[in-house]
Amino acid sequence: MAPTETAAPPPPPPHFVLVPLIGQGHTIPMGDLACLLAERGARVSLVTTPVNAARLQGVADRARRARLPLEIVELPLPPADDGLPPGGENSDSIIRLLLALYRLAGPLEAYVRALPWRPSCIISDSCNPWMAGVARSVGVPRLFFNGPSCFYSLCSHNVARHGLLHDGEGEGERDAYVVTGVPVRVEMTKDTWSAALLTCMPKWEAFLQDVREGMRTADGAVVNTFLDLEEQFVACYRTALGKPVWALGPFFLGNRDEEAVAARGGKDKPSAVAQSAVTAWLETMDQSTVTYVCFGSFARMLPKQLYEVGHGLEDSGKPFLLALKESETALPEAQEWLQALEARTAGKGLVVRGWAPQLAILSHRAVGGFVTHCGWNSLLESVAHGVPVVTWPHSGDQFLNERLAIEVLGVGAPVRGAVVPVTPFDESKAVAPVLRGHIAEAVSELMGGGAVARERRRKCKEYGERAHAAIAKGGSSHENLTQLLQSFMRSGSKEQ
Repeated sequence: MAPTETAAPPPPPPHFVLVPLIGQGHTIPMGDLACLLAERGARVSLVTTPVNAARLQGVADRARRARLPLEIVELPLPPADDGLPPGGENSDSIIRLLLALYRLAGPLEAYVRALPWRPSCIISDSCNPWMAGVARSVGVPRLFFNGPSCFYSLCSHNVARHGLLHDGEGEGERDAYVVTGVPVRVEMTKDTWSAALLTCMPKWEAFLQDVREGMRTADGAVVNTFLDLEEQFVACYRTALGKPVWALGPFFLGNRDEEAVAARGGKDKPSAVAQSAVTAWLETMDQSTVTYVCFGSFARMLPKQLYEVGHGLEDSGKPFLLALKESETALPEAQEWLQALEARTAGKGLVVRGWAPQLAILSHRAVGGFVTHCGWNSLLESVAHGVPVVTWPHSGDQFLNERLAIEVLGVGAPVRGAVVPVTPFDESKAVAPVLRGHIAEAVSELMGGGAVARERRRKCKEYGERAHAAIAKGGSSHENLTQLLQSFMRSGSKEQ
C-alpha cells in the first residue's frame, strides 16, 4: 500500500510593515493602504508615534470592526537635544521634524528584529529615507510610497536627474524651465519650481539627497493613483526609476465602512452632531449646486486672505460650504467677521470651523465643485467622486497637480490671481492676498452652465467612474494589488 502523501501547508500570508511620514496628508493614505492590504489577507503593522496615533484611530476602529489582521504600532520618539520639543512630532518646524524622525530608526529596527517572523516587505514614505538603512540591516525588501501624483513624481525625478534648477541658465526667478522626459510639455518658472520642490528651506537640499538615495536603493514604489488617470506617467516613472511602480489607488475607495469614512482624517473622534449638521444642510441643497472650499491641513490662511475668500464666495452667488481651521478663526475679529458672513449668506452658505468630513462631503449629491489647494489627496478624492475643481496651489507638489488637473485631465479651472507661490513656513513672507474678484470669477466659471463647464463636468464624471472600476475586482488597481501580494508571499521561514 502506497504511503499517504501529506499536503504541504500553505505558506503564511505576507506581512507588511508600513511606516508613514508623520503628518496628516501622508498618514491618511498610508492608513487606507494598510486596510487594503489587510482586507486581502495580508498581515499589516502600521507604525507611528504615540502623539500621532490619534490620526489612525479611524483605521484601528475599522480594522477592529472588520476583524482585519492589522495592528497600530506606537514607537516613542527617543529624546535628543535637537530643538524638537517633547511630543513635537507634528510640529510646524518641518525640516527639524523630518531630521528628528531619523531617531526612530533604532526603535523600529528593534521592533522588526523582535517579531517571530521576518516581515515580507517594508513600505515606507519616501520622506522617511532613514528606513533604507533599517530595511538593509534586517534584510527585508523595501518599497517607497510617494504621496503626490505620479505626474509630479516623474517631473521632480527628472528635474533632479538633469539638474534643471542648477544648470545656470537664466538669471531671474521668473525664467522658464522645461522638464525633459515627460510625455507632455511641462514648463514652470524657477521660483515656482523652488516652491514645488521645497528647496527654499535651510538644510533641505541635503535632506532631498537622502530622499533620492532612498528611492534609488528601494525595490520599487507604491503610488496612490490608477492607470486610467495617469497611465502614461506611471509608465515613464517606472522607466525612469528602473524598478516596479505599483499603482494601487485610489486607496480610499476600498473603504466601505461608513463610520471610518465619516471619521477619516480627524485627530479626535469627530462629533456626530457636527457631522449630522453638515449632512442636514447639504440635504437642503439642490443637486450639484454647492461649492465646497477647503485648503488642506497644512497651510494657514491669514485673516486678510480669509476675508477675500469669504467675500468672493458671497459675490459668486453660488451656495458654498467653507471649511476653516480652528487656528484661522481664533482671532476675535475673524470670529466677528465670520458671524457677519454667515448672517448675510444664511441658507446659502455654511462655515465649518475645524475638521470637516471631506469624503462624505465630496460624495454628497449636492456638491458640484471643490475649491482646493491641489494637495494630491484632495484632488484625487474630488476626481474619484466626479467633482471638478477650482485650483489654487500654495506649495510643494500642488503646482504640478494643478497642471495635471487643468492641462492634462481637463477637470479644473484656476484662480487666475494666484500667480505667486505661497510660503507656508513663514507668515512674514506671505504674499499679497488673492482678491475676492478672482475667487468669484473662478467659482462662477466652474459652476457655470456653458459648454466648457459642461465638458469639464463630463470628463470628471468619467474619471470618477474609471476610479471605481480600477479598484473593483478585475480592475487595474485590484489586479496590481494581487500581483504585489503574490510578489511578497512568504516562504514560511522564521529566520530573522
